[in-house]
Amino acid sequence: GYFNAVSSQVRHHLARLNASGSLDTTFDPGVVQSDYAIVYSIVVQPNGKVLVGGNFTQYDGIDRSGIARANADGSIDPTFNPGDGANDTVYALALQPNGKVLLAGAFDSYNGVDRWSIARANGNGSLDTSFDPGAGADDLIMAMARQPNGKVLIGGSFTTYDNVGRNRIARVNAFGYYV
Repeated sequence: GYFNAVSSQVRHHLARLNASGSLDTTFDPGVVQSDYAIVYSIVVQPNGKVLVGGNFTQYDGIDRSGIARANADGSIDPTFNPGDGANDTVYALALQPNGKVLLAGAFDSYNGVDRWSIARANGNGSLDTSFDPGAGADDLIMAMARQPNGKVLIGGSFTTYDNVGRNRIARVNAFGYYV
């Protein structure tokens, strides 16, 4: 979120709590930063690694724009490298069963490739070009939920998705196409 400390201990925008609500000091993400850094979304993967989405340009001193992956101890996972990442805020993340990561937000490119508010990354952070949203959303996507059938519900302030009228909610298939 938008904080710099938990229980009087420095934690910049990301922390993990114990079941009791106390700070888990074994998880230390270092500094998640930009001029107005905020973490909006986290997803814990089955292997304990943590996907982080938000408005940031660095994770613990390493360039990561809008998306990063942390190891179970909070340190950056260098095997997940999104390159230039999202060129603006990532508001929502969703993990697919195949390990790919859906991300949505206010961006219009991912690693230099046009992707209008929604993209999919491979397990290593690179852009999955098989997920092509076409013209994508004409405004922010702020929420996303993967359905059991593999389709994805998106919500936000958009009024079209891939040039089809959709008033703030739409459903896309596994390839990014409106359904």
